[in-house]
Amino acid sequence: MIFGRMALADAEGAILAHSVRAPSGALKKGRILGAADIAALAAAGFETVTAARLEDGDVPEDEAAAAIADAARGPGAAASAPFAGRANLYAESAGVALIDPARVEAVNDIDESVTVATVAPYAAVAARRMIATIKVIPFAAPRRAVAAAARAAAAGGPLARVAPFAPKTIGLAMSRLPGTREATLDKTLRTVRERAARVGARMLADRRVRHDEAALAEAIAALVAEGADI
Repeated sequence: MIFGRMALADAEGAILAHSVRAPSGALKKGRILGAADIAALAAAGFETVTAARLEDGDVPEDEAAAAIADAARGPGAAASAPFAGRANLYAESAGVALIDPARVEAVNDIDESVTVATVAPYAAVAARRMIATIKVIPFAAPRRAVAAAARAAAAGGPLARVAPFAPKTIGLAMSRLPGTREATLDKTLRTVRERAARVGARMLADRRVRHDEAALAEAIAALVAEGADI
């Protein structure tokens, strides 16, 4: 990749490295300069621009990011359309993110133009939560690096996947001491319901009993009989 200042006469087809504001409008970073862009820059008094021109063996940033993301993506993960050299992986459902940190390091060691970042291994994630991002810097990556990164991301199974939470039925038994307010137990119930909903669990009707071992044992046994897994 050729990168640096270049005369406007030589810049058609190059990738603009920095956003430029001209009277006719702003030209954003990453834009492939066409003849009309060159004319507008010349009319605005520019003689040179900082730009990049790809060479044989260079893979454009979006294409490179998409290829590595596709190789890294496993079951339960979806890839976004690449933009500005970045492709993200998202959880398709709530679950546990299964990340191979050794292969994240392996991909990041291949070439400075390719970077991968992820959530922590075994992190609990909600549906549509980003679990990984692949970024190509800047504008293109060497084809050999893209191929090597894709191989490393897929070697021995995908680098990032999501194990969906298994649906469970939850029973809640709460004991009350003398003076325990029903509002306190109501708040506990709301909190547990919210947590259960986040992992796709179903809750049985809660049981509220006196703060007594035998009473609690009876309530727990009844919830188990009704089908509580937890």
